[in-house]
Amino acid sequence: MDDRRKRKLTFFTIGLIFLLSGVEYAVILPTIWRYLQTLDAAPYFLGLALSAFSFSGLLTGPLFGHLSDRTQTTKKIILFANCFEIIGNFMYFMGYSKWLLLSSRLVAGIGTGAGSSIFGFLTRSTSPDDRATAFAAVMACRQAGLLIGPAFNIFLRLCDFHLGPFVVNKYTAPGLFMCLLWTLLQVAVILMYWDLPPLEKGKAKKSLTSQSREEDGGLLEEDGGLVEEHNDEEKPLMGSQELGGAYGSVVTSNDSVVTSNPAGYDSSAASKDTLNHISPPPSPVPPESNPSSSPLKKFSISREFLREEVVVLLAAQFITLFNQTALETMVTPMTQKYFSYGELENSVMYCLCGVEVIAGFLFVRWLSQRVADRVVLAVGLIICNISGVWCLVFLAHPLGGSSWQLTEFIIGVFLQVLGLPFVAVAQVSLFSKITSEKTQGFSQGVRRSVGGLATILGPLWAGGLTENMYIMMGVMMGLLALLTVMMAFSYNRLVAPATEEQVDDSDNCG
Repeated sequence: MDDRRKRKLTFFTIGLIFLLSGVEYAVILPTIWRYLQTLDAAPYFLGLALSAFSFSGLLTGPLFGHLSDRTQTTKKIILFANCFEIIGNFMYFMGYSKWLLLSSRLVAGIGTGAGSSIFGFLTRSTSPDDRATAFAAVMACRQAGLLIGPAFNIFLRLCDFHLGPFVVNKYTAPGLFMCLLWTLLQVAVILMYWDLPPLEKGKAKKSLTSQSREEDGGLLEEDGGLVEEHNDEEKPLMGSQELGGAYGSVVTSNDSVVTSNPAGYDSSAASKDTLNHISPPPSPVPPESNPSSSPLKKFSISREFLREEVVVLLAAQFITLFNQTALETMVTPMTQKYFSYGELENSVMYCLCGVEVIAGFLFVRWLSQRVADRVVLAVGLIICNISGVWCLVFLAHPLGGSSWQLTEFIIGVFLQVLGLPFVAVAQVSLFSKITSEKTQGFSQGVRRSVGGLATILGPLWAGGLTENMYIMMGVMMGLLALLTVMMAFSYNRLVAPATEEQVDDSDNCG
């Protein structure tokens, strides 16, 4: 099978993984509260069960991401993680007690940690220009799962039979259904998923550059396809510690450096004097091409995640997901209070929101090919701020008659859902570009853990303040305003660092 076909099938399988994650959320969420009630669970168990799923994913995301960085493989990690999804959903199907149900969501949530490995894989196998498009596509797959998930419940609620010692009804059927789907996905991963090699960037351009330099009489050294020019003027620059930690820099072992010594020039004395004035001699560094070395060996968490632009993107991840899950928690009690909506009306509303989100992701996929990621992020934040102001003014205490209240509600939900795809795609794409590609799995795990924390705290915040809407929405609006200010001050830094190719181009132009 040719590489192009392998690549298409691999990306198709990734889409299936995200699709099933959306289906699972949409199939289990509508019935889990009634399921817990049949097991004599207290009301707080609903929050525990929903939070347990996010909590275990929060812990395993960085771990699975780190494993993918070390091994440069994701297939085995996905197969391993899916086993937890299968076991967890079967435990959910078994029922028996509220504690087993709580444990089932905790176990199933472990499987979501593979998402960080997948995002790391997408970063390594796509070019920066195409990355936002790829991320938008997989996120749209999850939203498609959220859209079609309620349709499965139409059939699952009709289940009423025994399977050996187990009872299959409308509460236990979702667990059995998802267990079967994740099992089928295991087969799909085995047959249609390949660990593609990282995308080669600029290899041809480097070769052409090295050839032109060699024709000019420069002394070149080739090591594993990377070409580097060494002469006495460049020695201090290559010995600088700043270059050793920069993205895209080339590190060579000391015994492979080739130097030239023009007649009548004491190169050893001059080089030593120059190096002492510019920077201390660096410690020997093993070649980066050594597959056995750990990607995190020279990785610094503070240097990687406490940079201004990274903090802004992590804040965007947390605040947008916090607000989204808080509004999702608030919507159902609000529609029941003001519009007397039941399960059918809420299902229709969620389906319409799903259609809007998918259309939004498709539009962002098109837009990201034409404008910079930070522009997409700015547009999304503007829409979210407009939505926040609208909700604070009109939804905290709806005014007018029932028809006007419904109009206020529809506009507020529409604006909130509209801004999500812009912020979601832009921040994950930018995050993959400004963090080190060699530790991308771990970095994506940290990003997803921040999002997992938001999905835990958001419902807890909204659930306790359904009778104090001004406080709830006021804090949400304040967080959005803070994020907007942070982005405005850091806008110029929200760009991908210059690659080695771009540096070479600028040198040639000079």
